[in-house]
Amino acid sequence: MSFEDYSGIWVFIEVKDGEIVPVSLELLGAGKELADKRGTELAGVLIGENVTHLADTLYEYGADTVYVYDDTIFKNYRTESYMKALLECCQKHKPEVILYGATSTGKDLASAVATDLPTGLTADSTILDIEKDTGLLLASRPAFGGNIMATILCKKYRPQMATVRPKVMKALTPEPGRRGQLIEETASIKEEDIRTKVLEIVQFTTQKVRIDEADIVVAGGKGLGSEKGFQVVHDLAETLGAAVGASRDVVEAGWVEHHHQVGQTGLTVTPKIYFAIGISGAIQHIVGMQNSGLIIAINNDPEAPIFQSSHYGIVGDAFEIVPLLIQQFKQVFNGEVVDHV
Repeated sequence: MSFEDYSGIWVFIEVKDGEIVPVSLELLGAGKELADKRGTELAGVLIGENVTHLADTLYEYGADTVYVYDDTIFKNYRTESYMKALLECCQKHKPEVILYGATSTGKDLASAVATDLPTGLTADSTILDIEKDTGLLLASRPAFGGNIMATILCKKYRPQMATVRPKVMKALTPEPGRRGQLIEETASIKEEDIRTKVLEIVQFTTQKVRIDEADIVVAGGKGLGSEKGFQVVHDLAETLGAAVGASRDVVEAGWVEHHHQVGQTGLTVTPKIYFAIGISGAIQHIVGMQNSGLIIAINNDPEAPIFQSSHYGIVGDAFEIVPLLIQQFKQVFNGEVVDHV
């Protein structure tokens, strides 16, 4: 395969409920760095119904070009229709790299496109770089249970593709009024060609606060001993109006449901404040919360690795410390004078 005809860094722009999913803007920021290093353009691929106007936002966040497929057939995400559009766009314009958010939609679409092209796909990347001269994408991700970082290359095929976890990359500061090139495309697929039909979309969640959107996350680990012991996490979260997070061990033990899990096999979160209570600090967990604004760890083991990733650490019994914190926070919220803990 000759790579001379391939150029440009692309980002698949995911849209949900008429709005751009934040990870797509984050990937434009990462893609801009790659594009500048290669001296090429950054493009967004926008697929949906009534989405063309969103191109203005993509320019402001770094896109030089936006390829848009705006049609009723793309109203709801379906693998067949979106894959067909993206495949045709790839074959026509030949990008060097395509980035997708590691969301349910991004993962599904990327794997389908990679299989059909065919090309390689690095999943759940947390670090991206590119060789200036060769254009070889360096996509890194935790491997072997999070014990090492593996950098994966796709030397023989183009485009190179990777999915990237939400909250890992940073979006650029938008530049109001920035303009770019809009290229309107039309996919050859027709409704009768698509086997999947969307009859109804039902949204349901038991979460009071979405963990990946919360300003404060209170997370607990197996160090709390039992599901009963984990209650201190719920108590502190309720006091602070925070989301409840958990380590993988806690989820596997059945103390909380999987949507609370933070880490390599869970969610990546970037709250303003992250409490890690009874969490040892394995790399699998750290990769999911290390970009939090302020990390406060509570653990009875002074040698726990979590303290290496924390801004503040409290060594002691969580069942003594957390109730004291709750008491102090409640006093503050009630406008009372607070005693030193």
